[in-house]
Amino acid sequence: MVGTGNATWRVGVLFSRSGVSGITETEHFLGTALAIEEINTAGGVLGRAIEPVCYDPAGDMDAYRGLARRMLAEDGVEVVFGCSLSASRKAVLSTMERHNGLLWYPSIYEGFEYSENVVYTGATLNQNVFALADFLLQEYGPRIFMVGSDYIYPRESNRVMRDLVETKGGTILGEIYAPLDADEDAHGRMVAEILRAAPDAVFSTVVGRGAERLYRAYAAAGIDRTRCPIASLTLAEGQIRAIGPEACTGHVLAAPYFGSLEGDENRRFVSAFRARFGPERPTSMWSETAYAQVHLFARALAEAGTLDAERLSAAALRQLYLAPEGELAFDGETRHIWLTPGMGVARADGQFDLVWRARRPVRPDPYLAWSRFELNALEDGLAA
Repeated sequence: MVGTGNATWRVGVLFSRSGVSGITETEHFLGTALAIEEINTAGGVLGRAIEPVCYDPAGDMDAYRGLARRMLAEDGVEVVFGCSLSASRKAVLSTMERHNGLLWYPSIYEGFEYSENVVYTGATLNQNVFALADFLLQEYGPRIFMVGSDYIYPRESNRVMRDLVETKGGTILGEIYAPLDADEDAHGRMVAEILRAAPDAVFSTVVGRGAERLYRAYAAAGIDRTRCPIASLTLAEGQIRAIGPEACTGHVLAAPYFGSLEGDENRRFVSAFRARFGPERPTSMWSETAYAQVHLFARALAEAGTLDAERLSAAALRQLYLAPEGELAFDGETRHIWLTPGMGVARADGQFDLVWRARRPVRPDPYLAWSRFELNALEDGLAA
């Protein structure tokens, strides 16, 4: 344990545990909390405990902005673990840069961003959408329908998916969006459009509460999910628990982490998570990424000895860490992380059958500027 007389490393934790993205961000929060507790129990960093300053913006973008400013200007915080939706990251970015703070961002996102004041630990589109496009075309068929929530990440993800599907000879039958806070009727109309189009698969970038409404409406419509699943980048174990596993079997998730992954590190993480938060709470890519980035931060802090954004991020980019999902390392040019793409199909217990995983980690390419050689290598791995 850390000595009580020592000074602490004060950090900010800024996740919405309520509001439209409350389920996802609660998982971010719990993964963050578990990692901080583990580090402090083991002696802290350089003999000093990590002290979290936590706020809940409740999904309000103005609150994200205001609370980030409060942390950096009033609470003595220089490092923030936080944000999930791209809108919230964009809301705090100028504040992080103005106060020279360092945001550790654990969510998948659309890419096309670089900031010296952000460390990006979630998947970029080349680490999930590329493999998912191949998987859908090979396993289900060429006729794809796309739905999404109406903000930047879904629209950019769908644009890339459209390009991939059409380049590979497939067809996008339709593309419709609903507001983030849309009601059940709006998502029911989405399902009615899907029924009319009769696709081979649906690619969904509907998130938050909207995703719960969409999947329930899809199940109620009686669509055969073994023949025409919804495939997404976001429907992880925690949200399946909220929806009900019986309404989600057969649906597809592209992600670097699944709670059902084999390996000692993941078994230890799952056991620790359940022991701390209850056996009914599953791990997911949301909790695992948040958990892993805190451990990466602790390693970087032990090397740098300071929370100064420039020195700490420079140390972070040199770290290797064996996370529950596998070994993690940063790409120094982009400040994003190497990840191993995977594909899972939801089953009746709320977990996933892992049906494909890349042979090796894939470098992050937030600008989608990668070479034909790299793309072919990923396609070859998917076909194997």
